Amino acid sequence: MHGRVKIKSTAQQEEEKRKEREKKLKIYVAARDACFSKRKEGIWDDEALQLTQQLLSSNPDFATLWNYRREILMHLETVKDEDEVQKIYEAELSFLESCLKVNPKSYGSWHHRGWVSARLPRPDWARELSLCDRCLSLDDRNFHCWDYRRMVVKMSGVPVDQELGFTDRLIGSNFSNYSSWHYRSTLLPLLHPESPEPPSPCREPPHSSPPPSPQTHSHRLCIQQYLKVTLVQNAFFTDPNDQSAWFYYRWLLGRAEREEMISCVYVSRDEERVAVAFSRPVNAQSVGLLLVLDGQPQRVEWRSVHPRFKHSPVWICDLPPGTISDITNEHNLTVHWTEKHTHRDCALYTGRTESWCRDSATDQELFRSELSVEKTSVLQSELQSCNQLQELEPLNKWCLLTIILLMRALDPLGYEKETLAHFQTLKEVDSMRSAYYGDLCSKFMIENTILKMEYAEVRVFSISDKNLTTLCHLDQLLLVTHINLSSNQLQQLPPQFAMLQCLEVLEADNNSIENLEGVYHLPKLEEVLLKNNKISTLADLQPLASCPKLKRLDLRGNPVTQTANIESELAELLPSVTDLLL
Repeated sequence: MHGRVKIKSTAQQEEEKRKEREKKLKIYVAARDACFSKRKEGIWDDEALQLTQQLLSSNPDFATLWNYRREILMHLETVKDEDEVQKIYEAELSFLESCLKVNPKSYGSWHHRGWVSARLPRPDWARELSLCDRCLSLDDRNFHCWDYRRMVVKMSGVPVDQELGFTDRLIGSNFSNYSSWHYRSTLLPLLHPESPEPPSPCREPPHSSPPPSPQTHSHRLCIQQYLKVTLVQNAFFTDPNDQSAWFYYRWLLGRAEREEMISCVYVSRDEERVAVAFSRPVNAQSVGLLLVLDGQPQRVEWRSVHPRFKHSPVWICDLPPGTISDITNEHNLTVHWTEKHTHRDCALYTGRTESWCRDSATDQELFRSELSVEKTSVLQSELQSCNQLQELEPLNKWCLLTIILLMRALDPLGYEKETLAHFQTLKEVDSMRSAYYGDLCSKFMIENTILKMEYAEVRVFSISDKNLTTLCHLDQLLLVTHINLSSNQLQQLPPQFAMLQCLEVLEADNNSIENLEGVYHLPKLEEVLLKNNKISTLADLQPLASCPKLKRLDLRGNPVTQTANIESELAELLPSVTDLLL
């Protein structure tokens, strides 16, 4: 053990210890076998109760014995009166306290205590709360005890504000008490169950460990009600490097989850295809998706955009040949999401080859909330506080990351330059997580580019030379016809890339792309520019064979161009390509 001087023992002492262990083991095995025999024979007597107690006192994590003990106790309930059962269970609680002294984090002991407390004729919940207080004073992160306390509080009807005061006391004695911060995040929505409007979106969890998860994200206080309490600010100003308070602060600044809805319906006359985008990944084959064309329900087969996805935010179906191909006809489509009792209409007008109906990213407030003047003032105040702390602690990663999220909540485009500078500092001060910060920065840059694209009302997505390391929000690019990803640090085009069902031109020169898995069954794709990447084999190009309209392909500067007979091999693999650059 730590802090104890190791005392050498003689061979004789070792032999004596071995014999003592063997003696104890024989007694233990004999008692265990006796328990198993009694259980097999259906014997539930006091002797069995004593045997299980003897074994569990030394090994409280023997789940089978706890199960047998519960069988015995349930049998005794049928043959004893209420007062006798009360005494038996009170003795059981005392026995359990001795087990918890052996192992305060014993799964079996805590589970059995919960079972006993729930069956006790006249439970003493004050005693149980007192036990929790004692255990948490010894180890304030004993999650078994926290779980048991929540059960006791629920069963005994302890007022929420009283429990909130309990967390105040624990946090006051130890700002680093992560369990108490998390418990607060479950209590506050119960104390204030309704919020007039959701706070702003500071949603990205740190990479090192997950943020506290309240029981429901839709129940959030008005942000001013939360931030009247300066407890959390006192905590991170006292110890800026402790992550517990920062995680809780991030939760306070969080927002409700997005409404479940059909965000876009797209119809193509040329392909006679319908694509539907949802606000979250779904399994369209099981959520009740119904397509109605000109008032008539259609029997169609919905499929995800890539075979790897059973759940996807984008699903497609093909209409029977000739259904909408005549350009002189007008058609009205409705997609019903019966599971959520919602639908979206789309009209394909005469002379049009395609049509869509959608809420834009700006309409959906995907990347920020339209804040009231009151809330903007509160968030500005919080940003000012964090900036003051950052002046004192310029290299504190938690402070920097929170500043980034506050800036994005307030004005993601207006604070773009400052955000990029802070990300660069984060990569330097927390180099072990530089890849995470690179991915998070890429995500924010993509969000900003989507906003800029939609403000400009164009279908061209250009994000070249931004040091992108990953691609995200690809479901928001369903209608994009031209994408420019050149001069970044991308290593693959992931399966989600197949959501770009309208894509005609793909520019991805000067990356490190090795994998084209996501360039899969893109019906309109005509031009792919992949100069100076790391595509090394013909197999890497196989996904392109699923794109029927591909005409131009630039592979200059890729290792695959050194393959023998590359031109003939590509001609066989991609017969539609007429302009091949090697």
